[in-house]
Amino acid sequence: MRRLLRRAANAVCRRSWTAARLYYRFWGLGLDGGPGEAVWYFAFGSNMHDTAFRDRRRMTAREWRAGRIKGYRLRFNLDGRPKGRAAPANIEPAPDGEVWGVLYKITRHDLVRLDSTEGVPGRYYRHLWIEAEDGDGRPVPAVTYIAQGNEIDGKPSLRYLTLLREGARAHGLPEHWCRFLDGVEAA
Repeated sequence: MRRLLRRAANAVCRRSWTAARLYYRFWGLGLDGGPGEAVWYFAFGSNMHDTAFRDRRRMTAREWRAGRIKGYRLRFNLDGRPKGRAAPANIEPAPDGEVWGVLYKITRHDLVRLDSTEGVPGRYYRHLWIEAEDGDGRPVPAVTYIAQGNEIDGKPSLRYLTLLREGARAHGLPEHWCRFLDGVEAA
């Protein structure tokens, strides 16, 4: 029943900015700006791959850039489906860490649509507004997702890891990051 209510709320929010504001307020979150305002979204997981971002999530970015965030590290510490055989990507603070990904310029309305596919607002992922930098080192204010993860990392599925690896290469992320992803063991 809870899943059905969430789907209904998300469907309404994707169509009505006013309904989306009320729904986010219900969860104790603000929804700033107008629906056509541009924001940068930092993807570090499967959304780096075009088939996930454009095809499955039905997102169209105005532009994209390779980028990174400093002070975080990539983890696979969330419970995926099926439990124990999949661990989606997550980030956590790490003073000397960095995470590479793709910066997509989208509208706030698109962000609400993307949120609905990622379970935001809800009990897992939440928005994290960060100062990213593009591949040339220019600062880019962006939003990404973060969740309270498990203490111990799991293993992502090979299908999921393939999306990360192919997405990283397709968007020109640095070779050291691609090698790092290649070294992650699949379930």
